[in-house]
Amino acid sequence: MKRRFNLEVAATVVLAFSLLPALATAQDVTLRLHQFLPPVATIPAKILKPWGERLAELSEGRIKIQHFDAMALGGRPPELMDQARDGVVDISMTLVGYTPGRFPRTEVFELPFMMTDPVATSLAYWQMVEEDFQQNEYADVKVLGAWVHGAGVIHTDEPVAKLEDMKGKLLRGPTRIVNDLLSELGATPVGMPLPSIPEALSKSVVNGTVLPWEVTPSIRLTELVDNHTEFGGAEALYTATIVLVMNKDKYAALPDDLRAILDAESGARLSGIAGQVLADNDKPGRDIAVASDENVIWELDEAEVARWKAAAEPVVTRWVADMSEKDIDGEALIERAKALIVEKAR
Repeated sequence: MKRRFNLEVAATVVLAFSLLPALATAQDVTLRLHQFLPPVATIPAKILKPWGERLAELSEGRIKIQHFDAMALGGRPPELMDQARDGVVDISMTLVGYTPGRFPRTEVFELPFMMTDPVATSLAYWQMVEEDFQQNEYADVKVLGAWVHGAGVIHTDEPVAKLEDMKGKLLRGPTRIVNDLLSELGATPVGMPLPSIPEALSKSVVNGTVLPWEVTPSIRLTELVDNHTEFGGAEALYTATIVLVMNKDKYAALPDDLRAILDAESGARLSGIAGQVLADNDKPGRDIAVASDENVIWELDEAEVARWKAAAEPVVTRWVADMSEKDIDGEALIERAKALIVEKAR
């Protein structure tokens, strides 16, 4: 009996040790994050990778984010949201406007001269995700962060020093709302994702593009065009909305303690940090143009900006009407977004 007992104990010990690797790694999580920007761009280099490092540190290595930049896992930028929804990847970061009209509520933050401060606007955007958007247009994914970039700038081969200079320009735009704005201002919009801009400019497919300063170094824009138009005052000509989303099943399957760490480092915290990082990195991008002998920055005065604002009003009117057709109260969204931006700026 004693020998049998010892054999049973030994077998149990061997079995336990054989299971140790599985038990030790059962709570570890590796998440694949896919996005469209090159690895040197501000968002992957200074927002997403530090965020992943922070998750690894707080979880003592149990959360690992694998970064796949520049569409390394295949597909096109407009497919990133669905890749996360369908579980092709665990997490994706994308420009919301790459799928025109699919996320109409979010477009409120892209309306002309809506954005006044990237951090306040990012925090306002995140709050509206929590209040409204997550349950509606983002219902198929778990939103981890939502933010906007700094003031949109017009970058062209020929000067744009007044509203009339927009006439006849072929300009790349990132989203439906921005393209509508460019059209209203007299230009011909050409929709395309950011990675396509350098080739389009070098082949004269477009005369210019709209971009925040922070992203211009990653595509060496100041080597492709020489003129840059800025708008004075607190309001920006435009901004674009950005989301970091996760597959809902993958999120739900996380161990409770790891989900708590992910939640704490995401949401309002991540959104605010992202808005601040993008705002801070506008200056280095702008400094490159300032230091160049070939580049000229055209700064529009208050009177000229007022003319652009007046010209942009039909864009807002059309958007409100479009929302009404979708049974969405566009006016209420505008009022809420503006109120939150003011509140978050305090």
